[in-house]
This record gives sequence, structure tokens and C-alpha cells, in this order.
Amino acid sequence: MPLSPDEVELFERSRARLEAIAYRLLGSASDAEDAVQDTFLRWQAADRKHVETPEAWLTKVLTNVCLNQLTSARARRETYVGSWLPEPVLAGDRMLGPLDTAEQRESVSMAVLALLERLSPTERAVYVLREAFGYSHGEIAGILGITESNCQQTYRRAKQHVVAERARTEVDLAAARKIVAAFLTAANNGEIQRLVELLTDDVTSTADGGGTVPARSRISGALAVAKFLRGLFKPTDVKRDLVGGSPAVHITTANGGPAVIVVIGDRIVGVMALAVTPDGVAAMHTQVNPDKLVRASRQWSATEHGEPLFHAW
Repeated sequence: MPLSPDEVELFERSRARLEAIAYRLLGSASDAEDAVQDTFLRWQAADRKHVETPEAWLTKVLTNVCLNQLTSARARRETYVGSWLPEPVLAGDRMLGPLDTAEQRESVSMAVLALLERLSPTERAVYVLREAFGYSHGEIAGILGITESNCQQTYRRAKQHVVAERARTEVDLAAARKIVAAFLTAANNGEIQRLVELLTDDVTSTADGGGTVPARSRISGALAVAKFLRGLFKPTDVKRDLVGGSPAVHITTANGGPAVIVVIGDRIVGVMALAVTPDGVAAMHTQVNPDKLVRASRQWSATEHGEPLFHAW
């Protein structure tokens, strides 16, 4: 049965929320868009006169579409070249969803999205729906077809895993940006000791090149990361040839936290999301896989942004 204008409007009112749920579940904006489109087609094919609560029905369908995608995505990522990181999403993108609370902001951070990859699909769904969107355990149990008691146990297990491994980001965004500016200046000037002072002792750096762009998968420890950053910002013709020029380096916000954007013209060639704690920068997640920067580049080119902090190389 064709959708009525009211039924189309109802879906469109839900689209932003559905996209935000799907992005947190899948870690990919393009996959999230596909999942929402699949949900729309199922809404179109459904016997809608028997759907009592359309919003709940749509959420249930979307979540199960995403769970199916996660199962196949896990198989694909076993053969992924290097470290897999989520697709970054810049500030202002509706894919981010609600960012009103610390829990909501943290649930969409690159660090937590990367951690969620280690959970089972059911654990990930329970954590996202509860932590980021405030669904009750009863509602989540109905969406996933499990008991409420099982849902509560799954949530506790998922949250304990995330809390145990994440870097606490308790610095407000304005203060974090100042730390990031100092961090970038030190890296660009080759100030190894200053970099070490701005990093936590157990800092980690993870990068995703997707087998297309050279990227060091994982580095740990303040001195090792500081030396790597110095090498990364050291000018060479090889780097300029690789990206097609001398890139502009901006400080911005991505996935609810401070980030470094490296741009050639209007094309983003790298996004480095930073977890900033009172003790310094605790983690860096760098996305340089071109396939995962298309949406961010499109948004960047369509919005106003200030002057870069500097031009690298």
C-alpha cells in the first residue's frame, strides 16, 4: 500500500533519530544511511494500520537491520588492512544525534565507538539505546526480543567493559581546544619534551588508513607518540606529493570532542580525534582512509570555518 503524506511525514520526523541510532551502532555514516533507507522500505511494505506505535516500530526494525549489518561487518573487518576506526562526523551533522549530556557526547566519541567494536551486537545495541537515547530496559527488551532481566545484565556487562577501557574526558571543550592548540604547536615545532608534557604517560595513537594511505596502526607511551608526531609534522616532499600540497591544519569538533582536521582545499585528508583529560591528551584516533572522509569533506566544504592554525610541510 502506498504511503500517505502523513505516513511519509511521520517517517521523516523520525529520520534524524534513526540515523543517530544507526551511526552509533555501526560506526559508519554511510552504512547508517543505508540502514535507515532499508527501514523506510520496510515501513512502506508494512501493514501500517496494525502498527500501534510507529516510532517504537521503526526503532525496532532499524535496530534489527543494524544487528544484521553488524554480524556481516564483523566478518569483513577480520580481513581489514590495519586498524579499523569509525567514520568521523563533524559538529552540526544530525548523524550525531543528542549531545546534551556527558553520556550522550561520550557515546558518540571515536574512542567509545572504537571500544564498542569489541562488544557483541546485542551488547552494543543495549548500551547505545540505554546510554545515548534513554530507552528503558523494558523498551529495549521489547526491541531486541529478550527479557528485561537479561537486558539489565547485558547493559551492566557492556558498560563495565566500556568504563574499564575508556580514557575519561573530563575537560570542557574550550579548555580542551587550548590543550590541542599547544599540542599541535609543539608537534609542528618539533618540541619533543613539550609534547611529552602534554601527553599522558599511557597515551595511545591509533590510525586507520584502510590499506590505501600509509598509517601506523597503534603506538603507545608518551615518548614514542611524541617522536611519531614530530616525524608526522616534519616537512618532506614525499608527504606533500602524497596529499597533493601543503595542508591546512584546523582545530574543530568531531564526534562531540576536540579534533584536528587536515585539509587540502576543501578536501579533508585526515581527522584526528583527541581524548583530552586533566592529565593531558590520553588518546588519538586518526582517520585517513579516504572512503571514510567523504561525508566530513562534503560538510566541511559547505560550512564556514576560521583560519587554520598553520599550514603543515
